[in-house]
Amino acid sequence: MASSAPALFGDVSIDHAVAGFGAGTVATLVMHPLDLVKVRFQLADARAPKHRFGRALYDVLADAVRADGWRGMYRGLVPNLVGGAGSWGLYFLFYNMIKKEMQGGDPTYRTSAGQHLLAAAEASAITAMLTNPIWVVKTRVFATPANDPNAYSGLWRSLRRIYAAEGMRGLYRGSLLALVGVSNGSIQFATYEEFKRRRIERKQRRFAERGREWRQEDEKLTNTEYILTSGASKFVAIALTYPYQVVRARVQNGAPGKEQSALKVIADTYRREGLLAFYKGLGTNAIRILPGTCTTFVVYENLVWAFRRLARAKELRAKEQLA
Repeated sequence: MASSAPALFGDVSIDHAVAGFGAGTVATLVMHPLDLVKVRFQLADARAPKHRFGRALYDVLADAVRADGWRGMYRGLVPNLVGGAGSWGLYFLFYNMIKKEMQGGDPTYRTSAGQHLLAAAEASAITAMLTNPIWVVKTRVFATPANDPNAYSGLWRSLRRIYAAEGMRGLYRGSLLALVGVSNGSIQFATYEEFKRRRIERKQRRFAERGREWRQEDEKLTNTEYILTSGASKFVAIALTYPYQVVRARVQNGAPGKEQSALKVIADTYRREGLLAFYKGLGTNAIRILPGTCTTFVVYENLVWAFRRLARAKELRAKEQLA
């Protein structure tokens, strides 16, 4: 129960936000090249040459390297880093603030699965609205090679360019679809919290059977358990919600004056490419998102527990000075 834990940065929610920011930074740096491939796959239409997944993966990365050298594999890193790290930091900040409100100041109150789902949905919605312009920039940068004279480059330069040409409407392309995507985070986190709770309860039973005293520090699971619980929860979420990401990417990539509504994109995509088009890039996304999610949660959980240990040591030093 996070609300009863000592805080290193003055408030537990801030601790979680900093941990989320750090975890998002590590995951984005590690997984960025596959994120580039995923977006390129999502934007490819039915006329694009069909290849086996492995060959297509190689072709996209090879094209990026040919266009901009080895730096091409990290094209769009700044908006992706700002969006990824910022989103995780904001998400964990709002998620834990909302959970703390649900607990009503009672550190012994255990939030239910339904409350986890609601807190995750609210935190995801707020984060999605705050970061949508960054994701629009990321999609535009990923969609164009560096040698294209009309290529988007640089976070602030691209934000200004989109705003000048399309106004706030351009920066919030796909925002309604981002709200639809809230279901992904909600499902993932409700499932993750439930899996984690069951693992902790199982661990408590083992302690009780062996007559060992249970301490708050014993709630920490192993890295393997964090990998399994986060990976399983994310797999459930992406399997149920992936098609909206394809639609959102296509809406955000529309040229000025050629904007299409989400319903129009859905209808045109289905008519020209069929149902499987809504799962373009799913293989890459699974390869990218599952290791990325596991990396994020392992780093996040370890940072949270490191902050708790540091905060507890700080409290002990303060008490010793007062004694």
